Amino acid sequence: MKELKGACIIGQSGGPTAVINASVLGAVQAALAAPQITNVYGAAHGIKGVLNQQLYDMSQEDPSELELLMFTPASALGTCRYKMKDPDVDPTDYEKLLETFRKFNVRYFFYNGGNDSMDTCNKISKFMLKNGYECRVMGIPKTIDNDLYGTDHCPGFASAAKYIATSCMEVKHDACCYDTGMVTIVEVMGRHAGWLTASAALANFAGAGPDLIYLPEVDFDMDSFLNDVERVYNATGKCFVVVSEGIHDKDGKFISEAKTNSNDGFGHAQLGGLANKLAEVVRGRVSAKVRAIEPSLLQRCATHLASTTDATEAYLAGKTAVNAAVNGDTDKMVAFERNCILGNYVCSTKLLPLESVANFERKVPREWINAAGNGVEKAFIDYALPLIQGETGMKVENALPRFARLKKVLARPTC
Repeated sequence: MKELKGACIIGQSGGPTAVINASVLGAVQAALAAPQITNVYGAAHGIKGVLNQQLYDMSQEDPSELELLMFTPASALGTCRYKMKDPDVDPTDYEKLLETFRKFNVRYFFYNGGNDSMDTCNKISKFMLKNGYECRVMGIPKTIDNDLYGTDHCPGFASAAKYIATSCMEVKHDACCYDTGMVTIVEVMGRHAGWLTASAALANFAGAGPDLIYLPEVDFDMDSFLNDVERVYNATGKCFVVVSEGIHDKDGKFISEAKTNSNDGFGHAQLGGLANKLAEVVRGRVSAKVRAIEPSLLQRCATHLASTTDATEAYLAGKTAVNAAVNGDTDKMVAFERNCILGNYVCSTKLLPLESVANFERKVPREWINAAGNGVEKAFIDYALPLIQGETGMKVENALPRFARLKKVLARPTC
């Protein structure tokens, strides 16, 4: 294998998670330790920072401050939602990237994100190869949606799942303490895949969870939903529902009322308002107090409830990506494999071609959803439970979390 010497860029993209910075920490520490990597840069706000030549010199950060990234939420380097066009249609952005790579002698590029980010990695890799510029490109997985193809699970999902399960347990106790009737509807993130919504079932495993769970993997029928709610309410005087923001009818139309007015940088519909809409419909059917709850960003930034398993694996993903690239791999994404050794969950890594991952979504298997489409089976519990294990090891000062405070020193071109 030919040794490739040069700088690297590490970038973050898309929606943050509670452990996305653990992946950055793993990548930065591995890159700083690699003799083949001459400079370690962090991209300011993902690919936009690369296009604008706004790069942070990560060697200027205090090692002790970097360590705090392990349990610091959101994207410490800054993130973006920016979809690059096909280079055969419009190569402008790719030409700007190449200019930045040459200017900073970048020979390694690591991008931490979800489906669209892996597509970006794939396009960049192919463009650099086509233009004769040797640069090893690696994708580092990240998404609370847990929908990346080819990996058993994604960094970020487990911590969000733990938050949803814990919150549902707390809401269940609060909603049931009154002697009056109540219907509670919680809306959970998940456009096309219901992994995170399904994690509410972990609350049932712990003894205090929702009565009904609806995922986008099953077509949603309003009449069936109302019948379910009325049945549960008439039997118990309470009804607790958890529903994915992306549920849709048999024609594929989102039930959410806020579907067409805006979209994110990747062209996906911005969803929201579903819980309130369902609450309005339920009020016309059931004579009870009806509450709608939308955790929103709390689902992805609750590092105080992060899974140590999740954070450790996120770190491993970043470290593995760098080590694989230094050893000659490129155009790959780090993925996880699940093993069981002496009855214990064990996670290992593998590499997948980016083109096999980009823009493919992995959904909850239909057999893990009950026949009525309003709950999940034990197979999901068995899948998710090992992933949420371990308490956070975050540093605390004055009873409050001490998150990383990076200097973010801008780098200067080397060429």
